[in-house]
Amino acid sequence: MIHKGNALDVLPTLEKKSVQTIVTSPPYWGLRNYNNDEQLGQEDSPEQFVGKLVSIFDCARNILKDNGTLWVNIADTFFGAKGGHWDGGNSITNSHTGSEYRMGRKAPPKHPYLKTGDLCGVPWNFAIAMQKDGWYLKNDIIWHKPNPMPEAVNNRCCKAHEYIFLFTMNKDYYFNADALRDKKTNARKTDVWSINTSQYKGAHFAVFPTKLPELCIQAGSNFGDIVLDPFMGSGTTAETAVRLGRKWVGIELNEDYIKIIKERTSQTELF
Repeated sequence: MIHKGNALDVLPTLEKKSVQTIVTSPPYWGLRNYNNDEQLGQEDSPEQFVGKLVSIFDCARNILKDNGTLWVNIADTFFGAKGGHWDGGNSITNSHTGSEYRMGRKAPPKHPYLKTGDLCGVPWNFAIAMQKDGWYLKNDIIWHKPNPMPEAVNNRCCKAHEYIFLFTMNKDYYFNADALRDKKTNARKTDVWSINTSQYKGAHFAVFPTKLPELCIQAGSNFGDIVLDPFMGSGTTAETAVRLGRKWVGIELNEDYIKIIKERTSQTELF
């Protein structure tokens, strides 16, 4: 079921203790403009962005079962105008909300310590803020991208990874370790996941590759459980949940993305 609106408004209306796992990929800070006053990612500082994220997941506590899990894919950005990325088209930001916006983006307000060109450290600032808010941080999984976005830089390494943080509310929680075994070797998957980025034909930007939510959903839930994504985007988490025999609940502000989500989930077949 898809809910149109702001996650802070929608989450309190959902059934308490109904969701087994939350699998989501929030917007980047400062790299995309979705032209909505309630959007996430356009805050003046990384700290404000992190604060909003923590508030949203705090609202999700009552929705998540006591033994539930929260999986958050989150990336970093560089401080300053243009977000510190190469001036060119790419699969991640090639629409009017992406590269055209980003390359014309003005520098954010002066920061107490971040300088132009500084890597902001958003993922770990977020993870620590979540710990301070009472969450257990159980894993910092590295999503290694074998096909990373090209960057015309010669003063640092090109970025080829993002983080997936696994949070829980309690010491004891549901985790299916066997779901992360390699089908060929039967060895447990480590905390480095090499997965290519991908695209969906209906979206004009790179989407959450299906293998990422697949691993999270299989490790964090059982057949018939409910999966929540409070930042649905193009609906990859929902499509994957349906394919794996789970129910899903999603929240999305953008009407165009909601149309994509409905299309993807209606075409998905169960395993």
